[in-house]
Amino acid sequence: MTAKVIRVVIADDEPLIRAGIRMILTSAPDIEVVAEAANGREAVELARSHAPDMVLLDIQMPVMDGLTALGELGRSVPEVRALVLTTFGEKENVLRALGQGSAGFLLKDSAPGELIGAVRAAAAGDAYLSPGATRHVVDQLASGRAVARSEEARRRIAELSERECGVLALLGEGLSNADAGRRLHMSEATVKTYVSRILAKLGCENRVQAALLARDAGL
Repeated sequence: MTAKVIRVVIADDEPLIRAGIRMILTSAPDIEVVAEAANGREAVELARSHAPDMVLLDIQMPVMDGLTALGELGRSVPEVRALVLTTFGEKENVLRALGQGSAGFLLKDSAPGELIGAVRAAAAGDAYLSPGATRHVVDQLASGRAVARSEEARRRIAELSERECGVLALLGEGLSNADAGRRLHMSEATVKTYVSRILAKLGCENRVQAALLARDAGL
């Protein structure tokens, strides 16, 4: 059976970066770059016209920045997932993007294999938080949280079972379903079922938001 091809739009205002990302992605047999955008407005227009599975969004772009484009994509083509490209210097923007329902974020200097893996994971419905920055970003948020935020997080997870809390704690560490399964001696499919149940109970849009909630709760 032929694997489904993941159709991607790349949005970055630097042609060389777009060319590099295109070269990496098109080396994978299951990924096709269908269009390129130089700003957020073009990214939204191309997403509407090409109906891709995924848009890779740079945050800093002219005409319309990535965060604004992310909101527009959510309103006009909600079925299209967006993965944000960033640098360490844009931590606060990253947190805003995750809060707006981004499928996650990837550092621009990530290895080619990580970029391909991130696109595949996000296209499959899993939010992707770059392993190289998971702890860094989540800790930045946790260090400045108010007591009320921590109490609210603990209140929300109180309805979870002991096993669900265990899975949620591993989400907070940035583990994939497969890695969490190995840690808990469960199948990847079972972990995926637990994750879906946890997201529903907590009212989280994706596993990244759940991971942030886990850290707020002190798991």
